[in-house]
Amino acid sequence: MVIDSMMSTGGVQRVPSPKLHLFIKRNFLSTEECDALIERIRANRRPSTLANYNGDAAFRTSQTCDLDSNDPVVRAIEDKIAAFSRLDPVYGEPMQGQHYEVGQEFKAHTDYFEPTGVDYEKYTSVAGQRTWTVMIYLNEPEAGGATRFKAIDKLVQPETGKLLAWNNRRPDGSCNPSTIHHAMKVRAGEKYVITKWFRERPWGW
Repeated sequence: MVIDSMMSTGGVQRVPSPKLHLFIKRNFLSTEECDALIERIRANRRPSTLANYNGDAAFRTSQTCDLDSNDPVVRAIEDKIAAFSRLDPVYGEPMQGQHYEVGQEFKAHTDYFEPTGVDYEKYTSVAGQRTWTVMIYLNEPEAGGATRFKAIDKLVQPETGKLLAWNNRRPDGSCNPSTIHHAMKVRAGEKYVITKWFRERPWGW
C-alpha cells in the first residue's frame, strides 16, 4: 500500500535496485515551506546524538532540532508526508530537523535500531522498530552534503524540497542492511534536512 501510494504520485522515481525500496520526489516542498522549517531549526539546534555510541566522536557531527508537532507549519508538513506515503501518522516519531556546517557529516549508518545493540530494548520497547524513513532536503549547500547509499552505490545530491523515502526492512520484515547510507561532509555552505521516522507500533513516548 505504501509503495503503491508513492508510485501513484506524479514525478516519483523508484531507484532501480532489488536490494531496497528507495523513492525520490523532487520539489515535494516549496521554497517557502523549506525556509519556514530552516528558521525553526536555526532557533532550536542541539548537538546530534547516537542511539548506540560506537566510540567515534566524529561519527555524527551535525546538529538536531526536535520540531513541535503543535506548530501549524510543522503539522502541515507532517500531513503532507502522510498523504503522500499513506503511512499512518500514529506510527510516526516527532519530526526532526538536522543542520550540517562545513566539515560535518553522519558517517555510514542505518536508521533502524540494531537488534544486537545494548540499548535495543530501550528504544523499541514502546513503539517497536523503525520501518520507513522520509527525509527532505531544505536547501542546497554550495558543495558537498550528498547522501550516499553504499550498498547500491547511489549518490543523491541535495536539492531544495527533494524528498527521499526508504523502507528500512526487507519484505520478510527483517532489518535491511542495504539501507546503509552516509550523509557526506558539507564542503561549502551549510545543509538543512528534516527527517520523519515511522515505527511498527503507535508512537507512545
